[in-house]
Amino acid sequence: MTQITDSQKPFWKTKTLEQMSRDEWESLCDGCARCCLQKLEDEDTGDVYYTELVCHYLQEDNCRCTIYEDRNNKVPNCIWLKPEHVPEFHWLPSTCAYRMISEGKDLPEWHPLVSGTTETVHLAGISVKDRVIPDTRIPEKDWEEHVINWVE
Repeated sequence: MTQITDSQKPFWKTKTLEQMSRDEWESLCDGCARCCLQKLEDEDTGDVYYTELVCHYLQEDNCRCTIYEDRNNKVPNCIWLKPEHVPEFHWLPSTCAYRMISEGKDLPEWHPLVSGTTETVHLAGISVKDRVIPDTRIPEKDWEEHVINWVE
């Protein structure tokens, strides 16, 4: 039986999030866009609730941000995931690679780094594709009416 060395393993199995290069870090994003969903936080409990409302800069057909490099200037409350924020990743969906790796879990079969294609995240029903409403269509005071339960 042949032993697999660390150099033969994928980077996400041998490095912590903090040790990854920028390219490795960025490649962990599966393109589900669940982090682009508008979220509501219960001030008393700290619980986070996802809504079916998505940032209006999201291009829904491919689940990519249309202003990715400038997102923090145009959307000041956009969360920019960084390795130093790992302890705060509890609010991310349980399917998020950043959260999974921070919790010591492996990537699922539908993740593009495992499957080799970006389509598997959509085929597995993980992405927000065809499931969301742009946040500009609903007044913020009505967002509570749009809480969903398909994001864990």
